[in-house]
Amino acid sequence: MNNTQGLLLGTVLISRSGRDKGRRFVLLQIVDDQYILYADGDLRKVEKPKKKKVRHVCVTREILEDVRKILLQGGQPKNEELRKALARDR
Repeated sequence: MNNTQGLLLGTVLISRSGRDKGRRFVLLQIVDDQYILYADGDLRKVEKPKKKKVRHVCVTREILEDVRKILLQGGQPKNEELRKALARDR
């Protein structure tokens, strides 16, 4: 997938490149048609999410509904919530 069309907030992503290669993250924000912001609450905190091109991540079919609900209400999930959600859905 080379653009952000069809991506949903709260989707679980796997990094395909960089020092975080192979790690699971949660989509927090869509910046534009090429870039997204993601975090995992551990390596990348919610306060300082990673900006990355969509082509450098593998999009899974997993959606963390509790995190998605917080994001759609305009809130920001806590780092602990992201860590627990990613560990639970493994």
